Amino acid sequence: MEALELARWQFGITTVYHFILVPLTIGLSILVAIMQTAWVRTGKEKWLRLTKFYGKLLLINFALGVATGIVQEFQFGMNWAEYSRYVGDIFGAPLAMEALIAFFLESTFLGIWIFGWDRLSKKVHLAAVWLFAIGANLSAYFILAANSWMQHPVGTEFNPETGRAEMTNIWAVLTNSTTLTAFPHVIATAFLVAGSFVAGVAAFWMVKKAKKDKTDSELPMYRTALRFGAVTMIIAGIAVIYTGDLQAKLMFEQQPIKMAAAEGIVETETSAPFSLFAVGDLNNNPDSIRHLISVPGLTSYLATGDFNAEVKGLNQLQDEYAAKYDPDAEYRPNLAVTYWSFRFMIGLAAFSAAVALAALWLTRKSRVTDKSWFSKLAVWSIPAPFIAASFGWIFTEMGRQPFVVAPNPTGSDMVYMLTEHGVSKAVSTWEVGISMVAFTLIYAILGVFWYRLIVRYAQEGAPVVEESEPTDDADRPLSFAY
Repeated sequence: MEALELARWQFGITTVYHFILVPLTIGLSILVAIMQTAWVRTGKEKWLRLTKFYGKLLLINFALGVATGIVQEFQFGMNWAEYSRYVGDIFGAPLAMEALIAFFLESTFLGIWIFGWDRLSKKVHLAAVWLFAIGANLSAYFILAANSWMQHPVGTEFNPETGRAEMTNIWAVLTNSTTLTAFPHVIATAFLVAGSFVAGVAAFWMVKKAKKDKTDSELPMYRTALRFGAVTMIIAGIAVIYTGDLQAKLMFEQQPIKMAAAEGIVETETSAPFSLFAVGDLNNNPDSIRHLISVPGLTSYLATGDFNAEVKGLNQLQDEYAAKYDPDAEYRPNLAVTYWSFRFMIGLAAFSAAVALAALWLTRKSRVTDKSWFSKLAVWSIPAPFIAASFGWIFTEMGRQPFVVAPNPTGSDMVYMLTEHGVSKAVSTWEVGISMVAFTLIYAILGVFWYRLIVRYAQEGAPVVEESEPTDDADRPLSFAY
């Protein structure tokens, strides 16, 4: 393997690992803020206990997310120096804004929230957790603005004297149509992940306590958390479907070859069907693909809103790209990865929605359940939206290949970059390989610690708490620090 392949593997491994953690932080920060708001408004102890319970799990996840996110940005200058030289004027701007505005906002107010229990008034402390949550979501916006520019470069022009892409309009970059559709889709996914997490942990505790004693005083608390998570999942699931449809229609315009690969459309078709299952040699012989199960006309509708519209196939698009750009390049993305990651993303998200409906049915009319199968299903369903989100990210990035910066079909044809041209020239295969192995091992170890900490504190259950008035006693122990 050459340095290019290893650099792609390293970035892919670290990206997927980091993105497993990101949706939970984004979604759970808002849910914890809502829990604390419910406590401040109602004064009910159960909301305070749930706030501290899920808040502790949020902090564990946030800490590892920060550690893995730092590695991401270093790779741009080390493994992808040519990419950074070419697009750094544009790509670096939203990343800098994310660090200087969003990350400082969330980290500052997270610290205030952690150490401010019983030191600040309820409303001031509540404002701190909301500002942390806003910062986490704002951070996601800036990161998506940078990534969306790679998918659809705007607000830029090519300078032939420097050989670089240069920014002409930062507002155009931040309000990129790709960003405005990707952001709500990612946020909806984050709420689906967080809702599944809240519901899964609550289901475990509700069933466990109901088996021992159906009069346990903590059952209403865990039932509330379960239904709160389930309702979040259903609302988020509907939002994921709606925003995903908007994103797909835009993607058919901006990156038609990505969507043709996602649907396994080799030849141009009118009233193109949506493939649910296909067989054949997807990569080496696309013409051998047979769609065993499909919905007639649905892909045409998803692309244009018209069931009878024409959808260009991979072969025609390959010819068009070759005529417009490098005639020797292969523009069809990895068909197997793109096709199946798209379906795993949809299928796993649908599974989460089904679990949410089961949770609401079993807890209807103030009921609780002691069914072991539901507890196991709820716990095992926690990873489903995590994996779905990761497959969505894999689809987004792999479908853009062979471009690291995809050309804008309605903008400047000069601003694009093939992935092979973005890799650092000064980094050897051995250097990339060694760093990739090292990071993979370190991340594996961190993953074990993350899992063990999450499981350990989830199995402790919601803590028993006592409310106290704010105090300036510097000698008293911290009430909420880890």
